[in-house]
Amino acid sequence: MVKKKPDASLKGKKPMNTAKAGKTTVITRNPGHITNRLKRSEMYGKYLQQKRKSKQEERKQRIRDAEALGEDAQVKKAVPKTLDNTREIEPTLVKQDPEVFADEADDEFARYFQSETPPKVLVTTRPRPSRHLFWFIADLQRLIPALHFYPRKHYSLKEICSFAQNRGFSHLIVLGENAKHCNGMTISHLGSGDGLVGPTAFFKVSNVVTSQNIPNHGASTKHIPELNLHGFGTRLGHRIGRLLGSIFPHDAEFVGRQVATFHNQRDYIFVRHHRYVFEEKKKNEKKKKDDEPEKKLELKDRVKARLQELGPRFTLKLRWLQEGTFDTQFGEYEWIHKRKEMDTTRRRFHL
Repeated sequence: MVKKKPDASLKGKKPMNTAKAGKTTVITRNPGHITNRLKRSEMYGKYLQQKRKSKQEERKQRIRDAEALGEDAQVKKAVPKTLDNTREIEPTLVKQDPEVFADEADDEFARYFQSETPPKVLVTTRPRPSRHLFWFIADLQRLIPALHFYPRKHYSLKEICSFAQNRGFSHLIVLGENAKHCNGMTISHLGSGDGLVGPTAFFKVSNVVTSQNIPNHGASTKHIPELNLHGFGTRLGHRIGRLLGSIFPHDAEFVGRQVATFHNQRDYIFVRHHRYVFEEKKKNEKKKKDDEPEKKLELKDRVKARLQELGPRFTLKLRWLQEGTFDTQFGEYEWIHKRKEMDTTRRRFHL
């Protein structure tokens, strides 16, 4: 019996067992549940390869369908999947609910949004703050009108709350610090004269950039800024948005062209302070013919608008919300962020 010579391309390697070559296992989900590390990495490579092939097949099929339809083909743009448009549906999401609007018309912040009571805010720090925190406080005083700073000294937060209530302050802001960086902000509503006190919210603060470190920043004026609250969709989000909005007066002075923005995205609240600037476009210097009449440009063609950042710039993340004023011993919590129980998926957002 004559032996078959091995293929020259193998170069001494053993030929593959082609008995199961025709069978291909289709991996339908991410193999992250496999505990064996070597097997998991092997299956993950196959999973990515199959995913890539399926995308290519879908793309080729779309091209074939478009060629078959010809001019009648209606090209549909594929919407990319993001965490925002694939988020889990929150049962407390508010969509033009008259019951919610009726509750907000009589809540703790109604007098501020109806411009019946102007807010008066007291800000203080943790004991023995660094000088970096004072730079941030100076920027907050330019951002928030009627913001007054009092040093913390040796007083407790309960004593500061009673001190502020006796002197007519409506809100209390306490800034925390770690390693010379602001890392916490407590906002407590002390009442607006109608007997409704609270709530108190604690935010984690990150990415603080003071105005002096913002390139090409402008200088803010004493005008009351417009307020832009965006992305607060749930019942909890509405409550937090109204708490943040109650710090500002709601009779904006549009002459100053300043905007304070609280933009919520994926439960992170981005705080920005801008001025919108109108500039006249430069005229074309090309010489026109004598016979050609001059065209009258419209306002949108003559003027362009842009934003100039004033500062400060920082990000807030809600940790807990408490009823009433600050009380860690006997206070009742409306909401607490529990990471292990709530953050089971990346597509679940609470605000």
